[in-house]
Amino acid sequence: MDGKNTKARIALGGFMHETNCFMPTRTDFDGFADIGDRPKLNRGSDTLEIMPGKSAAISGFLDTIDSAHEMVPLLWTSGGAGGYVTRDAFERITGELVGRLSQAMPVDAVYLDLHGAMCSEDYEDSEGEVLRRVRAAIGPDTPLVISLDYHVNLTPQMAELTDGMAIYLTYPHIDRPETGARAARILETVIERGQPTARAFRDLPFLIPLNFQCTMVEPSKGIVDRSVEGEGGDVLDLCYGAGFPPSDLHHCGPSVIAHGYDQAAVDKAADGLTDYVASLEEEFAQPMLTPDEGVQHAMKVAASASRPVVIADTQDNPGCGGSADTTGVLDALVRNEAQDAVIGLMTDAEAADAAHAAGEGSTITIELGGRTPIPGVKPFPGTFEVVRLSDGAFTCTGPCVGGRVAAVGKTALLRIGGVSIVVASKRMQAHDQEIFRHIGIEPSEQKIVVVKSTCHFRADFEPIAEEVIVVIAPGGHIVDAREYPYQYLRAGVRLEPLGPAFEPA
Repeated sequence: MDGKNTKARIALGGFMHETNCFMPTRTDFDGFADIGDRPKLNRGSDTLEIMPGKSAAISGFLDTIDSAHEMVPLLWTSGGAGGYVTRDAFERITGELVGRLSQAMPVDAVYLDLHGAMCSEDYEDSEGEVLRRVRAAIGPDTPLVISLDYHVNLTPQMAELTDGMAIYLTYPHIDRPETGARAARILETVIERGQPTARAFRDLPFLIPLNFQCTMVEPSKGIVDRSVEGEGGDVLDLCYGAGFPPSDLHHCGPSVIAHGYDQAAVDKAADGLTDYVASLEEEFAQPMLTPDEGVQHAMKVAASASRPVVIADTQDNPGCGGSADTTGVLDALVRNEAQDAVIGLMTDAEAADAAHAAGEGSTITIELGGRTPIPGVKPFPGTFEVVRLSDGAFTCTGPCVGGRVAAVGKTALLRIGGVSIVVASKRMQAHDQEIFRHIGIEPSEQKIVVVKSTCHFRADFEPIAEEVIVVIAPGGHIVDAREYPYQYLRAGVRLEPLGPAFEPA
């Protein structure tokens, strides 16, 4: 449909997951229906009640779209990050989403809040499959606009099946609602001007480690700036996705998609942004430290610093599918006799139960963490003081997920020597200071703060940090893509900036 001031009937929904294909675990339906650090699966009118004002793209869409339009909510769910989405979970959620859409027909347009790095047991490009089924339901003449995570692995199918898209411009992701607002404006343009007649897809010949995708600094900051500058006129959108290396699919890695109304203009915009990213390959190649190197350096800096040194335990980031129960950095802290150090959020429901059973002020002798079968990871044995207990319910306040209500289950603050550990029953990335504050730890007063996160922590922790250090300890999110046993990645792509080209086994 087209024409200004037209009231449209818009179906909307969301299905999000960031898949680490190399984790030994799977993400089942329960992983979407009830997750501790984000809204639970919501259906129909519940979406209109639950999602406005939240830190999600669909929230910004709802807050921005012209109130004259009629919203037809389908369902919205996010499974966070983890291993492959099971066939059961994918089919149940996609089936319900498309089923509700079919029942809502006819609609004038569709908006979907997706991630872009979901892989299921059957579909390496799972978002592409969701879009295929949605497009089959609505036909070729109904506008379909989507929003995507910055870590999307863009594919030709995503370009072909959509009429517009908006991708987060920030990592840490502090612009989720703003991205939904951009998607709303794109959809309104399509409703008024008609579906775009031109599309372009370009992929880059190298993978970028997540640690070096941060948009707070160059080179990524300049890339997203250029993507915004390239939009306008006949270029409806110019989208850069940095890629998610732990997802195993043919088109894994950084890519560009553009939609518009003139093929020459769209091609020129896509080529210009792609060439610019390619010219920065060398700037993405940076070193990282071992746990002992990182801890020893942190202790040296902290000895004379007035602010904490923040260490990122990047390979145990649950936001990248990590288990949040690895012990490599904890072991280094204790072995090096670090003082006034805290680490979180470590996931170990059995340890949290034991602490709650023993009570505050007691001691427990346990093997902490190491419950997920990951190479190089083992439990950390010790006698711990139970300093404080919590039910794990708190509201985040930082710029990345401010306002999000967390429910990570029984939680305990344990201490061994000069090291404190926040132990919870459910996984949550350490991207908000309330994770520590809610159980009596003020991060700014510590000498060393260890976060199980890759980049999102920077939004809330970098402002209080004397220095940020990234360490490589054994974990489920392998930073070095050369270690991934890819099955579907295209031949010839470089596994790291300036690195070796991938050759299938």
